[in-house]
Amino acid sequence: MSSRAADALVLTGSAALLGGALAFQYLGHLAPCEMCLWQRWPHVAALVLGLLAWALGNRRAVVALAAVAVLVSAGIGYFHAGVEYHWWAGPAACTAPAFASGTSFITAALASPMIRCDAAAWTLFGVSMAGYNALISTFIGATALWLNRSTR
Repeated sequence: MSSRAADALVLTGSAALLGGALAFQYLGHLAPCEMCLWQRWPHVAALVLGLLAWALGNRRAVVALAAVAVLVSAGIGYFHAGVEYHWWAGPAACTAPAFASGTSFITAALASPMIRCDAAAWTLFGVSMAGYNALISTFIGATALWLNRSTR
């Protein structure tokens, strides 16, 4: 029975987080950066694995893989939040460039991405969307693994 609860948590949690991200994107007009998109893929994998577990009769191993996928999204979210708070550097593809001497501002600005990974597009109580994804995904993944544990 606990495997079913874990699978339900992964399915509903990942669907809710993806739905929220898509709502912010399409209803709130907040375009995602590259790292925001990275956080979505593990949730897609968790949904696929969760549906597979449900179709197979809630196999513990598949549910565990789905929970781990959610935790991968949490890890990416923690990394992304750290980039947003400037605790560490992010990937060069989506963070603000440091202007080299002799490089004009216009040239550097045109070469930089439109959506930056190092600037939070939205925050609530000082926590960005990446931070909320990290916190919520950690809760979902860890709780699902705990519920899915063998009771033998």
